[in-house]
Amino acid sequence: MSTAEVTMENVGGRTLRVARWRMDMESAHPPILFFNGIGANIEAVAPMAEAFDDRAFIMFDMPGIGGSPQPIVPYNVVTMAWTSAQLLDKLGIDTVDVMGISWGGGMAQHFAIQHPGRTRRLVLIATSAGMLMMPGNPKALTKMANPRRYVDPEFMMKNFETLYGEGLGKGPGKKSHMSRLTPPTPRGYMYQLLAMLGWTSAPALPFMKKDTLILMGDDDQIVPLANGKFLNSLIPNSELVVIEGGGHLFLLSHKEESLSKMREFLDAPDAAELSEAA
Repeated sequence: MSTAEVTMENVGGRTLRVARWRMDMESAHPPILFFNGIGANIEAVAPMAEAFDDRAFIMFDMPGIGGSPQPIVPYNVVTMAWTSAQLLDKLGIDTVDVMGISWGGGMAQHFAIQHPGRTRRLVLIATSAGMLMMPGNPKALTKMANPRRYVDPEFMMKNFETLYGEGLGKGPGKKSHMSRLTPPTPRGYMYQLLAMLGWTSAPALPFMKKDTLILMGDDDQIVPLANGKFLNSLIPNSELVVIEGGGHLFLLSHKEESLSKMREFLDAPDAAELSEAA
């Protein structure tokens, strides 16, 4: 995290640990606002933030996760999307490309729906439409819901392949990923689970006109590929890319392929630029 500036920020009445990369660098690209997976801290995705070296990148720990203090009262996607917009105001940022993985993919969808004027493009990684999701492997889901996976290294190592797919489970990335994880507080983890309770983006997605890239793994035991196909059918300007052999953490196990697809999508000229060029 040597290139990140990490600070504690008071945003919308909450204290959040915020990381930002390359904020002072001149760039032709808008910053990326990234929403993390459940229980995951900034460090878990820091390598990806560093790989996007030609643009700013912003991410924060949810309340009770990583270095952010315990939440006093529960929150939901509406309040956290509003809080995220307040953070952008504080940082002096108007428009962002929004990304989210797994639980954070729900947050990314909701941010784009709630703040369309601040969202240029949307990248959804290993995620679903919320309450209407097609459930994953029950064996993986019961382990996923257990915060012990963050607290007990032996539990995590033993169940890593079930949780995250063979791509990373058998690869060298397993230990380096685990070394970057900080256990969430039990309350932080519970409130994060509750934040999505009863939420679905499905009714709003057909009206969301943002260019959207949906990245899914075909070996994802937690959020099966069917969820990406469902999102693709609902979002008008969306493209589904399937990472072959990718489990839930294909972002790490298939890092170069994932980054290449994301860059290609984010850097493509929009319709207005193409008509000007013509």
